[in-house]
Amino acid sequence: MTDPQKNFRFETDADGIALAVWDMPGRSMNVITEGVMEELAAIVETVATDPAIKGCVIATGKEHFSGGADLTMLQGLGRAYEALKAERGEEAAMRHFLDESRRLSLLFRRLETCGKPFAAAITGLCLGGAFELALACHHRVASDDPKTRVGLPEIKVGLFPGGGGTQRVARLMQTGDALQMLFKGEQIRPAMAKGMGLIHAVAPTAEIVERAKAWIREGGSAVAPWDVPKFKAPSGKVYSPAGMMIWPPANAIYRRETHDNYPAAKAILASVYEGLQLPMDLALKVESRYFAHILRSKEAAAMIRTLFISMGELNKGARRPKDAPASELRTVGVVGAGFMGAGVAYVTAQAGLDVVLVDQSQEAADKGKAHAHALITGQINRGRAKTADRDALLARITATSDYDALKTCDLVIEAVFEDPKVKAEVIGRVEAVIGEGAIFASNTSTLPISGLARASRRPEQFVGIHFFSPVEKMLLVEIIRGEATGDRALAVALDYVRLIKKTPIVVNDSRGFFANRCVGAYILEGHRMLAEGVPPAMIESAGRQAGMPVGPLSLNDEVALDLVFKILKATEAQVGADAVDPAQKAILAEMVEGRGRLGRKNRKGFYDYPEGAAKRLWPGLAEIQPNRLDPEAVDFAELKHRLLVVQALEAARTVGEGVVTDPREADVGSILGFGFAPFTGGALSYIDFMGPAAFVALARDLEAKHGPRFAVPDSLAVMAERGGTFYGTADKRAA
Repeated sequence: MTDPQKNFRFETDADGIALAVWDMPGRSMNVITEGVMEELAAIVETVATDPAIKGCVIATGKEHFSGGADLTMLQGLGRAYEALKAERGEEAAMRHFLDESRRLSLLFRRLETCGKPFAAAITGLCLGGAFELALACHHRVASDDPKTRVGLPEIKVGLFPGGGGTQRVARLMQTGDALQMLFKGEQIRPAMAKGMGLIHAVAPTAEIVERAKAWIREGGSAVAPWDVPKFKAPSGKVYSPAGMMIWPPANAIYRRETHDNYPAAKAILASVYEGLQLPMDLALKVESRYFAHILRSKEAAAMIRTLFISMGELNKGARRPKDAPASELRTVGVVGAGFMGAGVAYVTAQAGLDVVLVDQSQEAADKGKAHAHALITGQINRGRAKTADRDALLARITATSDYDALKTCDLVIEAVFEDPKVKAEVIGRVEAVIGEGAIFASNTSTLPISGLARASRRPEQFVGIHFFSPVEKMLLVEIIRGEATGDRALAVALDYVRLIKKTPIVVNDSRGFFANRCVGAYILEGHRMLAEGVPPAMIESAGRQAGMPVGPLSLNDEVALDLVFKILKATEAQVGADAVDPAQKAILAEMVEGRGRLGRKNRKGFYDYPEGAAKRLWPGLAEIQPNRLDPEAVDFAELKHRLLVVQALEAARTVGEGVVTDPREADVGSILGFGFAPFTGGALSYIDFMGPAAFVALARDLEAKHGPRFAVPDSLAVMAERGGTFYGTADKRAA
């Protein structure tokens, strides 16, 4: 090739087989950018026009093939659209937007139809647009490396595959399987991908390039299956008896799973349905039109911003104090080997750190280590770990009742009972043995860190690290900065959370911090609805249809009714009777003290949990409702609004109070921490995208009907009056 390549190394062997090695300089991961597209287009033309080249293998020079497209590039398309619309009008802007958003699809189609065979040699992650590139190649060989995964995860950021993915997958697999893959967006292991027909072969990493070359050398076809005359899709025609067994149920499943909240999911359904009735080039054009539409949707903008850009920035240490030295964590102490502490010990050991797990007795400490054993055994049984991994992990956990074993720890995390006196005793015992430079962290869900730090001799080295349950599954960790917490303690906490591969948000101290304040508002609203007489099934359905993973009553069962009741009583004792809702108190008192219903943990809460059967709402709920409304008289749309607005208002209050200082953290935290309707982009994005003025009007209407919990904080009211937004205000502060 005559043009110098920056992102690819290109060479041709003695057999005339080209190898394009994707290896972007200065990046740990290959991503699809403008430059990558231009170079790949040049490679395709070189292969197509040079008679000496028989075909080409595309491989990676990095650990992973590629994570897909650079979503900031797609964000830029939206900004360019708005600018062009203002300058030349909507029609010209839309035409340009469609052309630009189609570039990748047209490039892959040119590769597929250039007349020379292309093969992809895949190792590590090959996701999104990168897997669409592989699907456009005529042959795909994947590495058997445990880290190798393929998939189309675009749905998780409010998009769908727009580089031909919906059309090629739907022509490789049964339609139902293809739709399921596209809707779930999961990462697929090589053996399963081969079984699904997505790749052709699996081989050791060292052999994949040669295996791909051998396929070309042996006369591999340069014609994709769907370009062969008389090609038939695996499930046959859309309009056929078989097709009618697929599409009505698919539409019903889409509505059940998304409640019409995710435009990208609907676009997948439409793209596949329409595309399978057309020749490939027209089908790709249909996909591109839907992709351009979805790319401009507020849901995609919100989800890309929060779940890709903001989350990536937080994971890379956006909130880490710049001047704090790098941490060198080797040994972490965990005091309290109960369910939470054992989970913390497990994820810490899994990250390669040594763990000292302490409890009151050797038996209790051993029980905590046994929990880690059970968790890693579960991973082995699912094929995600090996016996050697379990042996190594358990060897890193020392279970003991001796506090002296903590003296070598760089960081100690207490996860004992939620009682200030108990925690104060633990703080004293730990600080009596740990080194001068060690950091102490409290895993508390509600108790203010500044208050707990009063029991510490060195409050500047005291920080909150709030894990969510179950620790091994939940991605979010709240780092709480107390009044005296120093930058080094904060940095160590952030470095630790990064090591265990979780996403941190930094919040300033307050009762309930950020996540639990919002969760508490959601659960309270469910209790209020119950007290008003709203049928329990309507409450739960409203929560799910609003976009929450479960209804507020179900969530309360998971958290435990007695725990919420205990927090309520503690708040009343410490802050006063006005700080609790009397209707909520009455319901919880009846459920916990009157009926002994504690939630999932004793199989009796707002739901019953029969052995070997699905949970179901407890029929006795009708008996504890002081009122009962006619379902026909209930405004269901208002129920949905109440459940989201009450959480968003609480999130706005945390900003106004200075608990949350960065909107990215409120949005990422609300989705990862308690599943706040992901299609909104998070609790603050929900307000921004609705428009603060419209949101304030809605909240005030709800306040007039339902009381002061819907009162708009002054800071939000002022923002709305001035035409501001949370992100606009944050951007101005940063500038």
